[in-house]
Amino acid sequence: MKKRWRKVAVCVMIFSLMGGSLLFADSVYQKVRVWSNGKELSDGGYLIDGKTYVPAREIDGLVLWDDSGRVKIIKPNVHISLFKGDTIFGKVKVGKLKFRALCQVDSLTDNIAGVKLSITDPSGNVKELDSSDLGSEQEDNFWFSTKDITYDFKESGKYRIGFYMKATRNGDYSLVSEKVITALN
Repeated sequence: MKKRWRKVAVCVMIFSLMGGSLLFADSVYQKVRVWSNGKELSDGGYLIDGKTYVPAREIDGLVLWDDSGRVKIIKPNVHISLFKGDTIFGKVKVGKLKFRALCQVDSLTDNIAGVKLSITDPSGNVKELDSSDLGSEQEDNFWFSTKDITYDFKESGKYRIGFYMKATRNGDYSLVSEKVITALN
């Protein structure tokens, strides 16, 4: 009987220590909700010792890691202008539209391998509009102009034109900037 109580006391003590450790660990940081450009970041962030930490990949930019454990975020200024003929637009009527996009990139701090432009409809469907592989000789600013694009704005709502970059030829594209246009009935 004495051994059974000893086992129970040891188990209670172990679980008490584990529970206390979990409570302590939870009080060291606080999970926070983070919003960027009207969208909540899926992983959120953490508040630790009065500083907010956000996952680097969640910050619309090109994120690079090197072997020494350094993280580099490339986020140049990107301005997207949409043209129907010679007229700039930001709203459209539901239906097919022929247009071009002109993207100005400045304050680029590193060479990149390629850019692309895509559109996301209000339902979340994504379509690539145009892309370009870039050579090794780049400026810190450049222009990317698409070919003529015919797109069917099938429903009213917000459409997102995304500008993406990739660091290496075989790398993945990362969203760097976007422009929202509205399709009206």
